[in-house]
Amino acid sequence: MTGVVRAVPRSILYTPALSLERVEKAWSYDADVHLIDLEDSVPPAGKPAARTVCRAALEKAPQPANVAVRMNELGSLDAVHDVLTLTDSPVRPGIVMMTMVTSAVEIDLLRRTLASADAHPEIYVTVETVEAVTGIDALARAADGLVLGSADLAATLGVEISWEAMQAARQAMAMACARYGTACIDTANFRLAEPEVLAEETTRVRALGFHGKATVHPGELDVINRILRPRPDELGLARRVAAAVTAADGGIALLDGNMVGPPFARMARATVAREDAWASRFGGGEGAS
Repeated sequence: MTGVVRAVPRSILYTPALSLERVEKAWSYDADVHLIDLEDSVPPAGKPAARTVCRAALEKAPQPANVAVRMNELGSLDAVHDVLTLTDSPVRPGIVMMTMVTSAVEIDLLRRTLASADAHPEIYVTVETVEAVTGIDALARAADGLVLGSADLAATLGVEISWEAMQAARQAMAMACARYGTACIDTANFRLAEPEVLAEETTRVRALGFHGKATVHPGELDVINRILRPRPDELGLARRVAAAVTAADGGIALLDGNMVGPPFARMARATVAREDAWASRFGGGEGAS
């Protein structure tokens, strides 16, 4: 794992760039990152207009550093126009999300292309191809964040979007992201009429080591934020664990009747650093992003 502690969003709200009013309304919702979507949610004929909406929205964004733009697949003409829109805009997003990636080479190419226009956003990658899953280590090393794209991945595999079908991809993502300190974000929930599914899925991905979850519906943000955002009691315990091991000269200590040692202290310190980074960037209160 790298020594760099990223400020990782716990909730990402996707909004299609279909109208400026719709995007601006989304900013009133309590998401860590607000994503303007130029890809799947925009019909092919509407993409030029969507780019106009995207640019206008960026210029009006209250905190552009916490705005993401999901672009079209690199190698497509739409992606060329997306990149030109992003680099020509006087206000640039803090995150650019790539789609249908198959190789870390694509990430490096986009990063260099944007840098040539003095644009240096974080690069997040949607993990939605078989190649992305099988090459997940290289992607996690090259990207700032990985986001599971369950719909396209399930379609390629010819399976339903279920926990069982996506478990191997999730586990691979969690392991690779932990190795490189990369943001690990879960897929959106498509069963909007079953709120219990969202709560169960979010709880389970948290247990796997995921940091955040995407959503297409603002009504899901309360559940996602409640489960994935920092909890004061957990932060308090993490600080106590670290202090107990330090007091034991870095050895084994007893805390509340439980044995804690160097691995527990390492996890506790990482937890505190990660949550402090989140609070510094995203913890501005309801509606802030």
